[in-house]
Amino acid sequence: MKRFTQLFQEIDATTSTNEKVQAIQNYFTEEEPANAVWALYLLLGKTRKRLITSRVLRDVFLSISDIPEWLFEDCYAHVGDSAEVISLLMQDTPIAEASGSDIALSTWMETILPQAKKVESEAELYQLVISWWSALTPFEVFILNKLLTGAFRVGASAKLVIKGLSAACGVSEPELAHRLMGDFEPTAAFYEHLIGHDQAQIVPSRPYPFFLASPLEEERFQTEDLSRWQAEWKWDGIRAQVIRRADEVFIWSRGEDLITPQFPEIATAFQTMPNGTVLDGEIVCWEGGSPESGTERPMSFNALQKRLGRKRVTQKVMDENPAHFIAYDMLEQNGQDIRDKTLSDRRQCLLSLLEQHSSTRITPSTVLTFNTWEDLKALRERSRDYDAEGLVLKALDSPYLVGRKRGSWWKFKVDPMTLDAVLIYAQAGSGKRANLFTDYTFALWKGDELVPFAKAYSGLDNAEIDALDRWIRKHTIEKFGPVRSVEPIHVFEIGFEGISLSKRHKSGIAVRFPRILRWRTDKPAQEADTVETAMTLLDNAVEEKLEQDNEQ
Repeated sequence: MKRFTQLFQEIDATTSTNEKVQAIQNYFTEEEPANAVWALYLLLGKTRKRLITSRVLRDVFLSISDIPEWLFEDCYAHVGDSAEVISLLMQDTPIAEASGSDIALSTWMETILPQAKKVESEAELYQLVISWWSALTPFEVFILNKLLTGAFRVGASAKLVIKGLSAACGVSEPELAHRLMGDFEPTAAFYEHLIGHDQAQIVPSRPYPFFLASPLEEERFQTEDLSRWQAEWKWDGIRAQVIRRADEVFIWSRGEDLITPQFPEIATAFQTMPNGTVLDGEIVCWEGGSPESGTERPMSFNALQKRLGRKRVTQKVMDENPAHFIAYDMLEQNGQDIRDKTLSDRRQCLLSLLEQHSSTRITPSTVLTFNTWEDLKALRERSRDYDAEGLVLKALDSPYLVGRKRGSWWKFKVDPMTLDAVLIYAQAGSGKRANLFTDYTFALWKGDELVPFAKAYSGLDNAEIDALDRWIRKHTIEKFGPVRSVEPIHVFEIGFEGISLSKRHKSGIAVRFPRILRWRTDKPAQEADTVETAMTLLDNAVEEKLEQDNEQ
C-alpha cells in the first residue's frame, strides 16, 4: 500500500507528462506482479463496487474525533470530498500512530477490504474501519477511503499508464492497449501474460483499441489533396465494435462496456458472419428501413438510452427503438488483424463481406461525393438535414491506429445549437476540482419561472471557474446536500448538438452534449432565452426533416 500511495503522490504532484510516465515506469519496473496488476487495474479506472458509502465514513470519523459535525460539514463545503476531508483532519487529530508496517496492495484488495461486506452489524463495520485507519498514515487513509467508496481516480490517463507500463516491460504501446481492452481479472498470472513478449493469445471477446477522429484543423486541411480523402456522415449513436469469434458474437462500446444483451437483434444478424470477423461502426436507432435508404430518419439518442443498462431488452422496446449497425471499417478478416492495411483496402474487404452476408440490420456507411473544400463545407451545412452531427474525413491510405492520432481522421462537426440560460444550481466537481463548484445547472424562462433545462461542467477557463466559485459561495440561497441554489443572476450561452421532447424534464425538452460556450456578462437574467425559444429550435429541426423528406 505504501508504494502505491507513493506512486499516487508522485503522479498527483506534477503536471509534467514525462514525470508522470517516469513515475509509472519506475513503479512497474520494481513492483511484484501480484501488486502491479492491482495498481494497473486501479490506474486504468476499472470498475470497483462501492463497499462503504462516504456518509458511513463521515459518521465513523465523527464517532472517534472531537470535531463537531458543523465544523466537519464546513470543511467538506470547502474541500468537496469526504475522503480527503477525513485524511486532512487526521493530520491534526490522528487516531493512532501508524504502525509503519506495509501490507501488500494485493492483500488489501483481495482479503482485507472485502471484509466490509461480511460484517453483520454497524458497530462491527465501524470498528473494522477504525482498525484500518489506525494502521495508516493520513494520506494512506485518503487512498483507502477512495478504494472503499469506489471513487478512486488518479491524474493520469489510460494512455499515460500504458506508456509507462510499456517503458517498464518493453511491450509496445499498441500491443498493450489491445491486450488490455475489455475487463480483466487482476491476477499475477494475467499480469505476467500481459507483459510477456510471446504472442498474446487472442481472447475471443477482446476488441481492438478504437481509432478516434480529431477536431478538424481547417487551415491545415485546405492544403490537402482532396482526392486522397473520404467523407462520411458523423452519426449520433454508440460507437461500437462487433466481434464474431468462436461461434459467438460480442458487441463492445467505445467505453469498453460489453453491450451485447442490449442489442440482441444486431448480435443475431452477425451470427451469419464467418468466425474471425471484427467490424467497427455505429449503433443507431432508425425509424424503419435502413440508414442508407434515405427514406427514414434516425431517432434521437434517447431511443438508445432506453436500451442501455437493461439486462434484458423486451420485444416491445426493440419494436419501439429498432437498432441498426452502420459499418465504418473492418479490423479483422478470417482471424487476421488487417488494421495495417489502408482504409481503401479495408473498405473493399468490408463491402465484399456485407455483399456476401447481407442483412437489413447492417449496412456500410455512405461515402459522400465532394471535389472541393467548398463542397465539404456545403455537405457539413446539410448535416442536420440528415440528423447527423457533421462529417468524418478519413485518409484513404490510413491504417487503423490506436486512440486519437492527428492527421489521418478528422471530425468536421456542425456549429452547435445555442440558448442563453441562467445559472440556478451548482455542485462541487471531482478529482482536482473537488474543492471548486464546477458542475452547473442552467434554466430557461417559462413565464415568470426559471425552469431547469441542462447541466454542464465544461467550457470555462480556470480564471472564470475561480471567479464563479467565489461568487457561488457568497450568493448561495439554499443547500441541498452537495447542491447549492444560487441567486439567478448570471447568464451563460449553452451549446448543444441536438434537442428533443422529454417527459422526464420539467422544461419538456432534453438537449444532447450541453456545454458552456461563454459567460454572458453583458446580458441580464431577464433577457435569457425561454422554453418557447427552445421549442422553436425543435420545431425548426422537425421542419427541416420534413423538407428533406419531400425533396427525396
